Amino acid sequence: MKNSRLVGFLPWLVVGLLALFPLVESTFYMQLLTKVLIMAIFAMSLDLLVGYTGLVSFGHAAYFGLAGYALALMAPKYETVSLWWSFPASIAVCALFALITGMLVLRTRGIYFIMVTLAFAQMLFFIFHDTKLGGGSDGIYIYAKPTMKLGEMELVNLEKLENFYWLALLAMAATYMLLHRILGSSFGRALQGIKVNEHRMRALGFPVFRYQLASFTLSGALAGIAGYLAAVQYGFVNPEILSWHQSGAVLMMVILGGMGSLYGAVIGSFAFILLQEALSNQAWFGAWAKHWQLGMGILIMLVALFLPQGLAGLMQKFGKKPETEAADE
Repeated sequence: MKNSRLVGFLPWLVVGLLALFPLVESTFYMQLLTKVLIMAIFAMSLDLLVGYTGLVSFGHAAYFGLAGYALALMAPKYETVSLWWSFPASIAVCALFALITGMLVLRTRGIYFIMVTLAFAQMLFFIFHDTKLGGGSDGIYIYAKPTMKLGEMELVNLEKLENFYWLALLAMAATYMLLHRILGSSFGRALQGIKVNEHRMRALGFPVFRYQLASFTLSGALAGIAGYLAAVQYGFVNPEILSWHQSGAVLMMVILGGMGSLYGAVIGSFAFILLQEALSNQAWFGAWAKHWQLGMGILIMLVALFLPQGLAGLMQKFGKKPETEAADE
């Protein structure tokens, strides 16, 4: 019982410690951790599809990149744009695109579903890569971060690194809480039932297609939150954020952390990005650092072989009651 309570309290302890991070650490590590928090949102959005709905998408970067481009196209050149309207507008664009594509891709299953989601992502990639709309392969610069004003009074200056870090942390915590509530509801339990046995759920009278479409749309909208914040952090967008490499990277984060676990998606994001930084460090690995993908691939294979539930499986084992204690109760 004590272990179970500790595991339940641990996420909030971690959030509290992360909130204090800017007070003690340097600019480099704050920027790195901001990236991790943003990618954690992205990973949780994909885990909603893969881990809870049973839909393996290889084109999830489409919504991540689309939100970034939406911000870049809405922001006036050399001028600021208000976060109050640009943020929900970017998310709405992603949700609408996910709704439209979902109506089409959800008519397929298995490998065909994977390939069709990839095809839509690649379609967006070439639209922004081959036309002036997205600035071609060079992309578009966002010269100033969005403003958060109430009238003429500036509430938060996002140009300050610590303020943007706290915004990313708040967005990550809010995404986690939202998905936790949704997945604990009857809707979330229905999604998990569809993942286990879609035909049985349909026979019981559940509108399977509508449930899957709602999950697909929500997943795209949440990926848009991550894409918007990433565009703000880096100050530019280019077609690479829509590519299959990006979709593959976030899928590996979900696998590494453990599919079907929200905190697993967060752990996977931390592990993937920190391992990438470590393995590509030339001071540690010299000439081998340029082959960091090889080391990452080996580590992910080891996790898949020996930890089928991902890194989150270790926490689940830690929080599980011993059989003797459960029998006594």
